Amino acid sequence: MFSNIGHNKGLDRFTVRGREKVDGQWKPMCRVHNIEKLAHHGYGR
Repeated sequence: MFSNIGHNKGLDRFTVRGREKVDGQWKPMCRVHNIEKLAHHGYGR
């Protein structure tokens, strides 16, 4: 997951400081990653 988000999605560093703000960037990227995994495996057809 980390290499996919870092390399393919372009999130190689955070643009904000502080745990709450970093969570605001990290969690949506994880959600996108998981949705793409579900779509790739045919979930919801």
